[in-house]
Formats: sequence, C-alpha cells, structure tokens
Amino acid sequence: MAITALLTPAVRIGLSIALATGLYGVSFGALAVASGFSVGQTAALSLLMFTGGSQFAFIGVVGAGGTGAAAFGAATLLGIRNAVYGAQINRMLRPRGWLRPLSAQVTIDESVATAAGQTVPAEQRRGFWVAGVGVYLLWNLFTLLGALLGDALGDPRRWGLDGAAVAAFLGLLWPRLRSREPVAIAAACALATVLALPWAPPGVPILLAAAVAAVWGWFGRGPADEGLEPDVAPGDAGDVR
Repeated sequence: MAITALLTPAVRIGLSIALATGLYGVSFGALAVASGFSVGQTAALSLLMFTGGSQFAFIGVVGAGGTGAAAFGAATLLGIRNAVYGAQINRMLRPRGWLRPLSAQVTIDESVATAAGQTVPAEQRRGFWVAGVGVYLLWNLFTLLGALLGDALGDPRRWGLDGAAVAAFLGLLWPRLRSREPVAIAAACALATVLALPWAPPGVPILLAAAVAAVWGWFGRGPADEGLEPDVAPGDAGDVR
C-alpha cells in the first residue's frame, strides 16, 4: 500500500522514461568504442557530459578524424538548449544548496519534459528528480555495458555501427519537422553540409550547418525559444537528449 502511494503519476512517468532512455546508452557505448574511444573514455563522457545528442556529436567528429576543437564545438552547439532548460527549472523548482549543481547535471529533455507536464509543484519536483536521476544512472550503466560489448565485437563495419550516429541524429531531427520552416532549415543545413564536405576538415561542416541555422533563426519570424522545447512529451517512453 505504501509503495503504491509513492508511485504517483509523475514518478511512474519518470521511471518509464528513465528505463527507455537509459537502454539507448548501449548504442552510444558501442559506437564510442567503435570510433576509437577506450572503455574508460566512453564511460567518462557519459558521466561528465551527460547529454546524448552532444555525446554522439563529439564521438562522431572524432571518429571521422576531426580535431578536438571541432568536436567540442559541435557538442556545445547541441548542448546550448540545456542552459535554457536550466533557467526554466530554476524558476519552477528553485533548488537550493547542493541540489543546485545536481539539478544542473540532470537537467535534460526527459527531466524537464516530465516536470513541465505536471501542474502540482510537488509532482513537478518528483517528476524532475525521478526522470533526471533515473536516466543518469541507467544511461551510465548501459553506456558501460555497450562499451564493453562493443570492445568485444571488433570491427564496427561488420555490425553496421559506423552508421549508428547517422540514425541517432535522424531520430533527433524527425520530431522537429512539424511545419514548413523546420523542413526548409533542415534542407538548407543539409545542403551546406554536403557542399562543405569535400573541402572542409571533419567536424567543420557540422559547425557550418549550425551557423546557417543560427542565421536563419536570427532573421526568422518564429519565437526566440522555438526549437528549444524538450524532445519528449511527458507520456513518451524517451528519446536521445
């Protein structure tokens, strides 16, 4: 009876999202090792960076032979929205003391979406912490598992892991193509990337595409925070952050 009382709607949503998202860490761990990272380096990326889209961008650039600066730039561009989320969480939950740095670490799409989907302040706190901490623990656990499995698999091309990063980014992009303007921006960025690939070093075409999107957004007519909403709705099972 007591356990049932603890499983409020926000807790149940947070747990389901944590499990589904955490499982996806297997693919990141395997792909990171396939891209030349050691098991320790792969685990450190999830422990410290902990934002899936940025992690995939980082290993993708390095795996393609890009410089550390290009990899860092691509990862940072994808992680900017977490700062916007942080401001929202500060207003919503007002964490204090040691909870402030902890909340910053677990502020991701899933935790913000779970909290924002609740109307009662207590449920907002429960949803945020259950989803955020849950994803963090499971993402790191399955990252390590994927890295160990990937290290044992050998050549990534035998298993198709060399195309996993592309599939991951398509999964990130697809939910945002809800109107004509996002489709047009995606097409313009893709064209810029394709034109730059033969001439620019690995990682630079990604930065060029981001610059195209930034210029479009600056002169566009959409709201300033458009495209910065969480990728997952509170009732979804999860996604790459």
